[in-house]
Amino acid sequence: MGFRLVGWSALVIAVIAAGSGCSGGGGDDTPAAPKATMIAPGKPGEPNQTVLRGPSSEAPPTAADVRFVQMMIPHHEQALTMSALAPGQAADAKIKSLADRIDKTQTVEISAMQAWLKRRAPGPTQGGHGGHAGHGGGGATANPHANMPGMATEAQLAQLRAARGAEFDRLFLTLMITHHQGALKMARELLAATPGDQTVQTLAKDVLSSQNAEIGRMNALLSG
Repeated sequence: MGFRLVGWSALVIAVIAAGSGCSGGGGDDTPAAPKATMIAPGKPGEPNQTVLRGPSSEAPPTAADVRFVQMMIPHHEQALTMSALAPGQAADAKIKSLADRIDKTQTVEISAMQAWLKRRAPGPTQGGHGGHAGHGGGGATANPHANMPGMATEAQLAQLRAARGAEFDRLFLTLMITHHQGALKMARELLAATPGDQTVQTLAKDVLSSQNAEIGRMNALLSG
C-alpha cells in the first residue's frame, strides 16, 4: 500500500524545512511565517517580479497549543503500541490494513509534532519516546498519561497483547475507537479555545477529519 504525507504533517515539515533554510545568522532565530508567492506587475517596459506576501513573523503559540501537542505525542504513541500487535495477532486482513495505516500516519505525525515543539516551544516536553516505543512488548509498567481522554489502561493493553484472532480483532477495534474518540475530544477543546499557532490549529482539524473517518470504518468492521 502506498503512503504519502497529507494534511498538517506535510505542512509542518515543509515549514520547518523552509525556516531552517532561511536562517540569516542574525540575533533573532525565529523563522518567518510561510508566505505566498505572487507576481507583481512591473512598471511599463519593466519585467514582472516575483514577490512574497504574508506576515513577517509567526504569532507565538499559546499554552493550550503546547499542551495539546505535548499530550498528543504520547497519545499517538499508544496507538502505535496497539497497532504494532496487529500483524501477528489479528485475523481480519482489513484490521491489519487499518493498523498499518494508523502506524504510518501517526509515526509521521509524531515526528512532525516533536519537530514543532523543538522549533516553537523548546524545553522539557512530555512524551518523546521516539515513535515506536513499546511496540509489541511489555513497555513501561505504569502509564503516566492514563488520565488523557481515550487512553487504554495497562490492564487493557495486557489483554490486547494476550489476545489472538477474532478476540484480538474485537478488542483492538473497541480500544482504538475509544482511543480515537479521546483524540477528538482533545482536538475539539483546542479549537474551542482562543486561536493560537496556525500549524497546531491545522493539526487539530486534521485529527477531527481523519480520526472521525477511521472511527466510521472501525464501527463498520465491529458490526460486520
